[in-house]
Amino acid sequence: MKYNVLIVDDHFVVREGLKLILETSDEYQVVGEAENGQIAVELALELQPDVILMDLNMPVMDGLEAMEKLQQQQCMIPVVILTTYNEDDLMIKGLAMGAKGYLLKDSKREHLFRTLDSAIRGETLLQPEIMQTVFQARSKAVSPVPTRTSSQSGYSAVLLSNREKIVLQAIAHGHRSKDIAFDMGISERTVKAHLTNIYNKLGVDSRAQAVAFAIEKGILHL
Repeated sequence: MKYNVLIVDDHFVVREGLKLILETSDEYQVVGEAENGQIAVELALELQPDVILMDLNMPVMDGLEAMEKLQQQQCMIPVVILTTYNEDDLMIKGLAMGAKGYLLKDSKREHLFRTLDSAIRGETLLQPEIMQTVFQARSKAVSPVPTRTSSQSGYSAVLLSNREKIVLQAIAHGHRSKDIAFDMGISERTVKAHLTNIYNKLGVDSRAQAVAFAIEKGILHL
């Protein structure tokens, strides 16, 4: 079985380069290409790909608006942002809207596949410093997370068990659930149970938010 990919970028060379790389994989195939967000929305709804590689800076309709349109249509296909070094603000906005990761357009083959793998599993693959920035951006747009302790200083590291802190530390360094399970000598299901406990205790709903919030509150030190 191959996973279907929709590539969205207004530059033909970028689309062709990504397609050539994906064609070397036994797990992925390109089922559609779009040169702007409007076409991307139409193709996503029609083709229902497993994952979308989405450029943000495009004519007619940009990537952020395309993501918003898909969300309005209850289309929950995971999106991986395509970006360049000078598009940090757009990238942060896209990640804050729920994108499952980002790729620089000159990323190596291995990083491309790793990011796609994570997105399809429903996981977010980000560097810790990007996670923190995303959380800060999201926290400005939503109401503050209620404090879970009676302490005036906020959250305390004692909220998390030792194993939960180990899991969170591993996530912060980009490790997958499967790898964490192997390193800790536990099942992948147990890792996911630890994640659920972490989310509930910190009042968050994603890996990116958990790591960013833990860094901000001093629960996690990188």
